[in-house]
Amino acid sequence: MEIKRKRFLQRQRRVRAKIANSQSLPRLSVFRSNKFIYAQIIDDAKGKTLAFASSAEKSVQKAAKTKTEKASLVGESLAGKAKKAKIKKVVFERSGYKYHGQVKALAEGARKGGLEF
Repeated sequence: MEIKRKRFLQRQRRVRAKIANSQSLPRLSVFRSNKFIYAQIIDDAKGKTLAFASSAEKSVQKAAKTKTEKASLVGESLAGKAKKAKIKKVVFERSGYKYHGQVKALAEGARKGGLEF
């Protein structure tokens, strides 16, 4: 278990290091827990969260049954909130998670909602 966590942290650092070069664009950060998925758009220059969405919201809980469907709805919800904040382009930070399953569904939902990566 210790090796798995160590590899995850290495992957996370590597992904964030690549993203650090694009300070001009806000980043879409993803966090997965065992029960929910969270996504937020962060402006690193100011250190502020510009938009936030999660599968813990009641509207998402009622609308979808599987975690992957919920992740897709979170992406669409986040894209809608980003449009209100006049954000069109972001950098996608998968936070060390593989681009598969819930993370991929969230990214595709955000693209469907109008965000560009």
